[in-house]
Amino acid sequence: MTGPTVSRLFVYPIKSLGGIQLDAAEVEARGSRHDRRWMLVDETGDFLSQRRYPRMALARVRVEGDRLVVNAPDMPPLKLALSPEPGAAVRACIFGDEVEAVSCGVEADRWFARFLGAACRLVYMPDETERAVDPEYAGVGDRVGFADGFPLLLFSEASLDDLNARLENPLPVNRFRPNILVAGCAPYEEDRWRTVRVGGVGLRVVKPCARCAITTVDQSSGEKGKEPLRTLASYRKVGGEVYFGQNAIPDATGLVRVGDAVEVISSS
Repeated sequence: MTGPTVSRLFVYPIKSLGGIQLDAAEVEARGSRHDRRWMLVDETGDFLSQRRYPRMALARVRVEGDRLVVNAPDMPPLKLALSPEPGAAVRACIFGDEVEAVSCGVEADRWFARFLGAACRLVYMPDETERAVDPEYAGVGDRVGFADGFPLLLFSEASLDDLNARLENPLPVNRFRPNILVAGCAPYEEDRWRTVRVGGVGLRVVKPCARCAITTVDQSSGEKGKEPLRTLASYRKVGGEVYFGQNAIPDATGLVRVGDAVEVISSS
C-alpha cells in the first residue's frame, strides 16, 4: 500500500493573481521560490486582494526566462524582472505587519491601475526585508513573504473530493490556492499531521487554514458566489472561522517534485 505523494505544486508570484502549476518547486525559508514576493498596495500602502477586487483573478502570470510576464483581458503583456533592481522604498502593510518593500516602477503601477480601475502600486519584497511568522505558531527566524501568514499551504485531493461531493457544483483546486496538493491519503488526514518530510524537505504543519471570501471567487470569471464557504461552514466551522487545508513552515530548503513521497513523521 503506497502512502501520500505530491500530486500538484503551485506558486503565486503576485499575491491574489493567478498561480503557476509546477513540476518542481524550490522551497526556501519564505516558502516556494517567487511565491508572493510581489503585491499590490493602495495609496496608503495597504495590500489589495480578491477580497476587495475579485477582478484580480483574471490576471495570469508566467515565468519566461528572467522575466515574470503578466497577462489580463484587454491589456498588453506586462514584463517584470524576476530579480528586481533596488527601487524606491515603499511602506507595505499586510494584516497588521508593516514591512519595507521596493517599488516595481511607474509602468507597472499604471498597468495595474488601468486593469483594476483604481490607483495602486506594485511592490516587491527584497531579500533584506524580513517578515516574521506569528510567533504563536513559529520559531525564531521563521519568516514569510506576502502570503497571508505562513510560507506554505497544503491539503489533500481526498479532502477536496469530499467537499465537492457535498456541493451542487464541484469546484476546482484553484479556488483554494494551495502550494502543495497531496494524493494517497484519507479526507482531512492532513489535519492530524504535525511534521512531514516532502522529498528531502521537512515541514512543520502548524495551523489549520481559515478560509476567506477569495474561495467564493470564480477564478475564470472573477464573479463572487456563496460557495464553498456556505457548505464548509456546515461541517468545518470552529468558532467564527471555517477551515480547509493546513499551513506549514519549512525546516530546510530544497527541491520538491510532483511524485515525491510525503512521509508523515509525527501526527496527533
